[in-house]
Amino acid sequence: MVAGVHAGRRDVSRAGHAHHEGPPRRTTRRALAIALALAGGYLVVELVGAWWTGSLALLADAGHMLSDVAALALALFASWVASRPAGPRWTYGRLRAEVLAALVQGTALFLVAALIVREAAHRLGDPPPVAGAGLFAIATGGLLVNATALVVLRRGERDNLNLRAAWLHVLSDALGSLAAMGAGLAVWLFDWRLADPIASVAISALVVASAWTLLRDVVNVLMEAAPRHLDVDGIRAALRAVDGVSEVHDLHVWSVGSTEVSLSCHLVVPEDGRSTPLLQRVYAMLGREFGITHATIQVEPPDFAHETPHSIRGG
Repeated sequence: MVAGVHAGRRDVSRAGHAHHEGPPRRTTRRALAIALALAGGYLVVELVGAWWTGSLALLADAGHMLSDVAALALALFASWVASRPAGPRWTYGRLRAEVLAALVQGTALFLVAALIVREAAHRLGDPPPVAGAGLFAIATGGLLVNATALVVLRRGERDNLNLRAAWLHVLSDALGSLAAMGAGLAVWLFDWRLADPIASVAISALVVASAWTLLRDVVNVLMEAAPRHLDVDGIRAALRAVDGVSEVHDLHVWSVGSTEVSLSCHLVVPEDGRSTPLLQRVYAMLGREFGITHATIQVEPPDFAHETPHSIRGG
């Protein structure tokens, strides 16, 4: 009975893997390429502007923009790698390339923040002169560029860690541009030079906040924690409620990549249970109610419920 059940499981499994692929990676790569072009173009403007105005806040914003360019380029490359097909060695494909890219981006954000704070500490005691009007004008342009990139990247950033990492980079840079604008106004209107290093520290705090949130989610994926938006107890209850299922055990839910959620479990059914109609109901429920994209389900009779490859010896 068990062998027949497993054969039925394999047939249904292939049909059930096409659910909810998330935002198309081609669209994701197009959005990343547009954002990369915007950030790369304005990076040059900010670097020249920082040299011209003598502003640390603008240099900090340019440094953050440079990290944006690197992050977007890495995200674009990782998205391409993740799109490569699965094979005998990479049986899940290379979906976690995007998660690893997000890990690198989050770490880079911390490093950028540390460098900015170190330079700000030197300037707090003796702030140098800054061209406030130029700082304000260039920071305003940076805000407009970042706002455009945010709109481009918005679609799918909640569901794709790689795209979300890039979006967070750009968002913190946009907030940094706001801080630089405030510093520019303070220096321009009130000759308050301390506003420049203070604004750079504020930018660093925003960078660290973005990095912390991102790295927390990356670690959850790498540690194969259940996705935050899914209630594992609710999934267990829904599986038990399927007609023909008497018990559920060895339930695991995890993320393979940024968007693909996988599940495996054992379903205990009566001896005379038919596997194929049961699995059709289970797969339909998992895709419809929980957005699960990949499931591996073992259907077994009651007397097989606690067996493992280690517990069964011989042939």
